[in-house]
Amino acid sequence: MSVHSESAQTRIEEIRGLREKFPNLVIPTSPRASQRLSRVASVPSPFVELFAVSIKNNPLLARSGGLDPDQIRDLKDYAEAYAPVADELEALAAFVRHSVAVARHKVGSEALATYVVAGRLSKLPQHADLAPHVADMKRALRVRRKAKEDAEPNPAPTTPPPIATL
Repeated sequence: MSVHSESAQTRIEEIRGLREKFPNLVIPTSPRASQRLSRVASVPSPFVELFAVSIKNNPLLARSGGLDPDQIRDLKDYAEAYAPVADELEALAAFVRHSVAVARHKVGSEALATYVVAGRLSKLPQHADLAPHVADMKRALRVRRKAKEDAEPNPAPTTPPPIATL
């Protein structure tokens, strides 16, 4: 295992350990769970405050099993306090993804530059021994490009709409 693999595994364990430090942490049960919540979750804060006041002042409006005004305010405060934490974690994730792309770019640039140099050198008689390496590199590039082309979906043929007759 490389030094970077060990370090990355340690960071993953640390990040997973953070889960226990967040109160009210709920793990989504489906990929679209957050999307389904967003419409009602975006109810304006003044509306929520009016709701809490109404329940406190009109016991008739309090539902059994529902939230009491203190719970409402606590959850509202939690949401307001932890939204910036989520933003900061997303920013960190974006920085890590960018760092990964920079590392891949550096390696890819060096590999492509070496491929070009090796290709030119392999055409000289004194460096003909490089030709098999250049051929291997060329095949590896083709495999990557072919996989990329295969991943792109072909557009479905469209049939023209029926012509309306009067």
